[in-house]
Amino acid sequence: MARSQWGSRLGFILAAAGSAIGLGAVWKFPYVTATNGGGAFLFIYLLICLTLGLVLMVSEMSLGRLSHASPVGAFRKNGGKLWALVGYSGVLICFVILTFYSVVGGWTVAYLVDSVTGSLLVHQTDAKAYGDLFGNFIAHPVRPVVYHGVFALLTLGVVIGGVQKGIENLSKFLMPGLFVLLLILILRALTLDGAIDGLLYFVTPDFSKVNISMIVDALGLAFFSLSLGMGIMVTYGSYVSKESDLFNSTLWVIGLTVMTCFLSGLMVLPAVFAFGFNPSAGPGLTFITMPAVFAHMPWGSLFAALFFALLLVAALTSSVSLLEVVVSFLIDEFKAGRRFASILVAVLIFLLGIPSSLSFGIWGDIKLFDKTIFDLLDYATSNLLMPLNEILLAIFVGWVIWPKLEADLSANGRAPAVLPLMKIFLRFAVPILIGAILVHKNFF
Repeated sequence: MARSQWGSRLGFILAAAGSAIGLGAVWKFPYVTATNGGGAFLFIYLLICLTLGLVLMVSEMSLGRLSHASPVGAFRKNGGKLWALVGYSGVLICFVILTFYSVVGGWTVAYLVDSVTGSLLVHQTDAKAYGDLFGNFIAHPVRPVVYHGVFALLTLGVVIGGVQKGIENLSKFLMPGLFVLLLILILRALTLDGAIDGLLYFVTPDFSKVNISMIVDALGLAFFSLSLGMGIMVTYGSYVSKESDLFNSTLWVIGLTVMTCFLSGLMVLPAVFAFGFNPSAGPGLTFITMPAVFAHMPWGSLFAALFFALLLVAALTSSVSLLEVVVSFLIDEFKAGRRFASILVAVLIFLLGIPSSLSFGIWGDIKLFDKTIFDLLDYATSNLLMPLNEILLAIFVGWVIWPKLEADLSANGRAPAVLPLMKIFLRFAVPILIGAILVHKNFF
């Protein structure tokens, strides 16, 4: 059976960018930037994305195109059975992430519904009231699980349609919509009294705040927001034709991702400063602080609905890419039909995501290594498996198959001038720097 391909270069770029532009860009980036002092962190993050991030994303996509296979097949065809274990790890990471990512996606669906019905902003206008509201919601034994199921169904509905009719068509529709929503919300945020303080905090670098911890956070966020180390870009690269200029397309993907992160900061931080809330509120900045911000605004329910619609679009484009990796694996390795594979994985994700949802409530006392089920899965994938996979990928590409990758990227006489530097990055810089992240996060 012929392998699916993207219908157009634009479709591929938007789909890959949609994968990267997930909750990492819209939800995580503003609060991590705020926690690390604003402008200096932004500068370091951008620098990492345009160097290490670019090298790794090109490598993952090229590896996929070389083999026209899912991560397991890509590593096995080019390196043998032992290296195929890295591909299996990537598929496992996507599956595990999706079990708890779908839970958070369900929260965005719930908050969108409550915004549209007007019930979200009937509470007080201080963050504590919305903190209590959010805490009560995620601790409920039924409602978050139902919305987790709704989000899983939305993801299934896209992936079951295939590469062109499902993923590519969704990306062509949702990605422009995402940027329109961002611009509307940015315009509103920047016209608030006091918003200039948030803007200056976000874009003005104070390099006296730069330390090892900030650099490590920037590295981790860059890899998370670019969807690296999970096999997603290997899978998406496997649908790219040999004639496509992969390096140029990757530059577009990273450019769109970085731009979205920057625009998300412009959307959130000026509004938070305008009403005197804490910009370093952490993950609660989205579900606690922002509803309190909207409660202060005229037409607050409308802007809240637009915000959570934006968040849902970002979450959905990423969850689709996570599910596609697992579905592609089942199609390639077991010759499963796309419909059967998609439904099977979606059902398993829903069932295995229930414990993560309940870990905020009735199963909150169940802990392993002093972490709840949700926190343990998040920690294991983000802090251990993803960085380890990226180190192994860099070693594999830089030392084992570099001539093949170099030939692939140089096809049609378009050899990027940075190839020699890319080789050095993969062989030395990437393993050392990501290894430093692993050691710092887990032992210090």
